[in-house]
Amino acid sequence: MFKAFFQETVQERWKTAFHIRVVKISFFLEDGTMKIVEPSVDNSGLEQGVLVRRQRIPIPDPVKYRYYDILDLNVGREPEIYGRVYKIVDCDRFTRQFLNRMGIPVPDPIDIPKDPHHEIRKDEAFPKKPNRIVDSLGSFLKYDRKVLRFYGYWDDTESPHGIVHDLELHYYLSDNTMEIKENIPPNAGRDSGPMLVKRMKIPKFYSGLQPIGADDRFTVLNVLGESVRQGYYMVDSLDTGKISTDYYRDNELGIGAEINAFGRRIVITDMDAFTKEYYRTKYGLSDFAPLTRPRKGDEVYQTIERYIPPYNGFGSYEDSLGNCFTVMPKPPKADFVKFLYHDRQGFNSHVLRFRAKMISKLPEYEERLFIIRVYLMDDTISVFELAKRNSGFQKSLFQKRMPIMLPGQDIFTSKKPEYYKSHDFYIGARLSLYDFHFEITSADVYALRYMELHCDKFPKANKKLIMEKLRESLQPVYKEFVQLYAPAKGAAEGGIRILEYERLKEALRRYMGDRITEHEMITIARYYSSCEKIEHRSREYVRCLFHTELNRFLWNDLDRLEEDLRHWDEDKTGFLPRESVYTILRGCRIPVDVELLNSMLDHLRKAEDGRIDYEDLLRFMNVKIDPMPPTEPVNVKMELWWASEREPDCGGINWCEFIKDLDIRAEENAAENNGSTELALAD
Repeated sequence: MFKAFFQETVQERWKTAFHIRVVKISFFLEDGTMKIVEPSVDNSGLEQGVLVRRQRIPIPDPVKYRYYDILDLNVGREPEIYGRVYKIVDCDRFTRQFLNRMGIPVPDPIDIPKDPHHEIRKDEAFPKKPNRIVDSLGSFLKYDRKVLRFYGYWDDTESPHGIVHDLELHYYLSDNTMEIKENIPPNAGRDSGPMLVKRMKIPKFYSGLQPIGADDRFTVLNVLGESVRQGYYMVDSLDTGKISTDYYRDNELGIGAEINAFGRRIVITDMDAFTKEYYRTKYGLSDFAPLTRPRKGDEVYQTIERYIPPYNGFGSYEDSLGNCFTVMPKPPKADFVKFLYHDRQGFNSHVLRFRAKMISKLPEYEERLFIIRVYLMDDTISVFELAKRNSGFQKSLFQKRMPIMLPGQDIFTSKKPEYYKSHDFYIGARLSLYDFHFEITSADVYALRYMELHCDKFPKANKKLIMEKLRESLQPVYKEFVQLYAPAKGAAEGGIRILEYERLKEALRRYMGDRITEHEMITIARYYSSCEKIEHRSREYVRCLFHTELNRFLWNDLDRLEEDLRHWDEDKTGFLPRESVYTILRGCRIPVDVELLNSMLDHLRKAEDGRIDYEDLLRFMNVKIDPMPPTEPVNVKMELWWASEREPDCGGINWCEFIKDLDIRAEENAAENNGSTELALAD
């Protein structure tokens, strides 16, 4: 790319005899073609643009069939192209580096001579129609949708029947316009619109309506006379008759400022958080103490509460309350945020399940067992009865899913009744669900673990609070507690002292009585558990049940299942997440119960990150290689359900860790007499 110029003689031009026209010469290395382009200049009167199209240009030399090459072009050269001589004055950076690497030196750039016609056009002249459009695009892009909000009042009490109007001012930073809206209280008796001043630039000094054309960008002058036919009008470039108007800006607004909005005195008393941050950042202000709105003697400030009639017992309280607000009642709105966070997410069901028994004076009712489900998404409760065979009761839904009110409330009042919440359910709690009394005896592993992970909402599963309660109660009897319940040295292998859960339960019941619940004891036992949970159902037993179900339904589509598993394993690692494996098994319509399916996934071999080895899954389900003998029919749903477990999910506890975290210091005299005995038992 070269920069050049050529001189063109002009015969009929005033004060100029020639033109200097600047062009750009492009040489394409791929095929040796050239192109000459003249940049367009406004109002030049010349045909500019592409002067020579891209082509191979011959050299005007006696030697025929020779064309311009890159070696013929350089700064200072004067190539003749189709009868016109161009003088090359400069080149771009790439061209200079290319020629230097070829060993061709490139001289410094040459100054282009001045064009006399261009110098004449530089003389100042007033435009006939000056362009006075203010460019506000930058301000719009920077401050669009950013509005300053102020709160104020307009005291109109001097007028007959005047009041103090509460106003709200919006200042738009994108174009410095303002709008003033009036906040009309309900039942004020005024039907006028709330907009006091529409969005516009508010002048500081208002003297009246401006004449027509005052806001126009141009001032028109009559320079030849008053006659319409002989008059001549032109635009006044000096704006001799334009009236300057000052408008309110953001630096003139603030708490305590007074604004004259077309004769109305408006006082600003407060601003919102965004406006405070804007003034704090831009102007360095820090005092944003709001002003007090003046109170007149005839104004009555009395809060009138809406009367709500008492609940009549029909439907839920929320449904009946909707009839008191509108003629056409609307359904009550649910807490969507709570639903979003506590809805089912994969295997995380957000449902707490507890096993309970009924408390009754009738002997046949005392043996009735129930499953209570607490749904965290809306705090609803459902009760399912587990009826024994030949008990006279049917296994069915005892209470449908619904919120349940706390007992002992007067529900036929205007006050909203209180309902059972998730933190009211724990092992050992006694509940009254619609005049039926229940005692919770156990909970599933998911409920125990969820309550421990969210111990801030479940105090019965808060290990810190439980240890503080134990420390306070065992402080006076700490020596006796250690001497009676410390396990023997040979009670466990590896030097770890193990205290059985039943012994811990006996000790806490003895020294604390009813001040501690069974759920709190299970929480302590689970935290200091010395071993993993004892699995009551072995892998072989679950595999035997699985093979029995597959043979009973004549399922033999193992090859299709293997194909699906390998298709999902894109990285060919041999492992898949549990959610993916569960989805594949359900999609292949494996004819087994969901509880048996989950129990099989629990017994499969897993990687460190929890993914399942699907090769072990295929071996587990293969009924042709290493088949399992058929077993007697069992109720799989009840046999593998968590409610069939008889023991809580806790075993022996680590005595040393428990005593260390208990951190109780015995009395000084007891420590002096029996210090060695206590340390030996504790350690």
